[in-house]
Amino acid sequence: MKNCKKLRQKSLNYHEKPIPGKLGTKILKPIETKYNLSLAYTPGVAEPVRKIAENSMNAYRYTNKGNLVAVISNGSAILGLGNLGAIASKPVMEGKGVLFKLLADIDVYDIEIDSKSIASFIQTVYEISPTFGGINLEDIKAPDCFQIEYELKKILDIPVFHDDQHGTAIVIAAALLNALELIDKFLNKIKIVCLGAGAAGLATMNLLVKMGVDKNQITVLDSKGVIHSSRRRLNIYKYAFAKHTNLRTLDDAIKKADVFIGVSGPNLLKPEHLKSMSENPIVFALSNPDPEINPELAKSVRKDIILATGRSDYPNQVNNVLCFPYIFRGALDAKIKKITYSMCFAAIESIRNIAKLPIPKTMIHLYPDINNINFGREYLLPNPMDPRLKKKVSTAVFQAALASNIIRK
Repeated sequence: MKNCKKLRQKSLNYHEKPIPGKLGTKILKPIETKYNLSLAYTPGVAEPVRKIAENSMNAYRYTNKGNLVAVISNGSAILGLGNLGAIASKPVMEGKGVLFKLLADIDVYDIEIDSKSIASFIQTVYEISPTFGGINLEDIKAPDCFQIEYELKKILDIPVFHDDQHGTAIVIAAALLNALELIDKFLNKIKIVCLGAGAAGLATMNLLVKMGVDKNQITVLDSKGVIHSSRRRLNIYKYAFAKHTNLRTLDDAIKKADVFIGVSGPNLLKPEHLKSMSENPIVFALSNPDPEINPELAKSVRKDIILATGRSDYPNQVNNVLCFPYIFRGALDAKIKKITYSMCFAAIESIRNIAKLPIPKTMIHLYPDINNINFGREYLLPNPMDPRLKKKVSTAVFQAALASNIIRK
């Protein structure tokens, strides 16, 4: 308890001193002389204004639009803290901006929209969108996030990406494919149980279906149990995974399952659930900070388990940071209107392949446990700070955009 209090105070000090916050801006061009000032502002600035008025794509040539992402939230689902409001989400949005800049050299304005209405939120984002080369939605509750993203993708001509959905899904898919490869199982033949029917859970299941999983292989549960076709008042996003089944509880669904994906809450997966799973069970207990099952307990119950969590202090951390900076880096470089599934698939393959590469000596410091840095059960994904991610994943995403012929010149 004393350590927790100490950490809380250190975090507050970190965010407050010596200057409040984690993000700032910097001047990119020389400005010290009167002549430079005349180029940066009046009268010189009129020239790029005229060029952009002639052709809006010139904003990519003469402004920071092409390297600027808006990280936007209404604070309705902040981390695991819930609906605490727009302004309370600002530290998280600033933190996301720091990761964009650190890992992919992308500039960010964090924008917190205090709106309870989906329509007004969408309208606000639409009206500010000309400033940006891309929109990263963050910490917006389900099912609102599905509608918001869908509508914005329809009306905007820049990429819109809800990281809680697709970033999570991409990294889960990369880890899952690597885990299946290790135990010689196949995506189209496994039984999957997903506990959690919010943004991350449903987006992951949708992505797996796009990758070839049949919906009959999937059982999705929410706080009321199995999502089945006889249930009433299911929203359209959950109903898409409603099964004709007699299964009603996790006890029923987990029997002989090959894969458990938890994006729900702590300690919901019990030892008896693990015992009833198939040989070499793959368990992604991603509730953070407390997983669906304690990793030490899980490994004591099933020696053949392949386990991943959302935590950095255990092997196989499923972390969105493996994905979102590089998805946007590739998308911004391509100047595309939208992020496609082919770009997501390219990111998945690139991430999973990096885990199979030898670790350069210059990166050994990233891995305290040097014995577990070879591709295997304890090493399904690269380290989030692996510098190879930027070049390889961004390039894979860019090339997927190029192959799709969606690059704007």
